[in-house]
Amino acid sequence: MLNSIKKYLQKAKEEVSKEYSISSSESGQTDPGQTLPKGWIGVDLDGTLAHYDERSSIEEVGTAIPDMLALVKKMINNNIRVKIFTARATDPEQLPLIRKWLKANGLPELEITNIKDYYMLKLYDDRCVQVERNTGRLIREK
Repeated sequence: MLNSIKKYLQKAKEEVSKEYSISSSESGQTDPGQTLPKGWIGVDLDGTLAHYDERSSIEEVGTAIPDMLALVKKMINNNIRVKIFTARATDPEQLPLIRKWLKANGLPELEITNIKDYYMLKLYDDRCVQVERNTGRLIREK
């Protein structure tokens, strides 16, 4: 048990230490000299960027949702820093699966996280309810 916990923590540490850059083209090739803006936009994976329903499994990522995939590509092409914001990031073994899905869908190796920080500008997620800043009032769609 202790060895499996140590292995898990080592994998997590390796993943956190990796550096990523955004694509300079649709091909997924990265530009090592490109600097990313500090601010970033989070995009949820399951149910937002990829299809997810009651029959889905964490063993695979669903098919891409075309409108969100196009939006993410547009953000990347406009030099907007995008991170995949997913609960799957709690399990380091999910990260290679997500990276494979990103590549198969024409996306570069985006950063993958489940942690918000002060640089997050916006979050696209199928489970969010927007709240008006500093008021506690819910923002409802008309």
